[in-house]
This record gives sequence, structure tokens and C-alpha cells, in this order.
Amino acid sequence: MKTSRLEAFSDGVLAIIITIMVLELGAPEEVTLNALLVRLPVFVSYLFSFIYIGIYWNNHHHLFQITQRVNGKILWANLHLLFWLSLIPFTTAWIGINYNEKLPVIAYGVILLFCAIAYFILQAQIIKYHEDDFPLKRVVGSDRKGKISIVCYSLGVAFSFVNTWIALALYAIVAIMWLVPDRRLEESI
Repeated sequence: MKTSRLEAFSDGVLAIIITIMVLELGAPEEVTLNALLVRLPVFVSYLFSFIYIGIYWNNHHHLFQITQRVNGKILWANLHLLFWLSLIPFTTAWIGINYNEKLPVIAYGVILLFCAIAYFILQAQIIKYHEDDFPLKRVVGSDRKGKISIVCYSLGVAFSFVNTWIALALYAIVAIMWLVPDRRLEESI
């Protein structure tokens, strides 16, 4: 199978995820600066989640520009990734209101962790389905960045029990680390 239907479906799901997140923002009822400032944590949680979705969309796009064909395992791995990504709006809304509370910070981190694991699985299934000389295999290599992300999210979840600010910092570090796409992948396309 070619990748076009998978890409179109994934793009649609990601667009809906972003739409749901922006609808959750909600404008303040009062027209004062203070009313706007009270909503700042909600906006910051939206901003970070938008960045995460953007990172996944960007990497997913590059991943499927290099992928030549897909099979059932890849389709299911992609759906697995989309499932975890679809939970980001829920945890974004929850952490935006309760950013100092352990449980929302833990939930946000767990969802980010499972998104990273799902992407790792998708990438592995694509590599497994293609030949040994498949450029993605060479580009990904040991996937140090992907593994570091999983470790940071895991540490963030663990630190959530002690200090939510450390956890949030670890989640932000991963976003910053992924903001610049891997040039090796772009050059292989």
C-alpha cells in the first residue's frame, strides 16, 4: 500500500486535535488585564501542547516522505500514535487549570511518554518493513534523541511526585530538543 491515505488521515486527526485544544482555551468573561493574566497558565499549556503536536506532525511528515509503502502493522502503529496524541487536549486542559497539582502533571507526562513510545514503535515498524538499505534505518541509527525523550518523560513523571516544576521543566526540555528537525532525515528525502 502507498502512504497517501495514511498521511491524509493522520493530518486530519492532528488538525482536529489542535482544533479541540484551541476551543478549550475559552476567552475570559471580563475584559480586564487581570482576567487575561488569570488565564495565562491555560494559554501556556496550550502553547506547549501545540508545539508538541507540531513536532509530531513535522516528524510524521518527514517520516512518511521517506517511507515507500505501508502494511497493516504500520497502519496499526500509526493509529496507536494517533490514539495517544488524541489524549493531549484532555491533559492540556487539565494541566492548564491545575499546573501545580501532581495528578494533572503526572497525567500530562504519561500521555507525552506514551506518544513518544508510540512514535518509536511506528518508526521501528516502518524500518522493519523496508529493505536493509532503507535510508530511514541509516538516518535514525540508534535514535538517541528518541530514547532521551522517553527517559526525560519518565523522569518527569517520577519527579511529578516530588516537585511538579522539575517535571514541567523536563517536559519542556524535550520540546526544545525536538524543535529543530533532524537534518539527516530532510537530506534523505
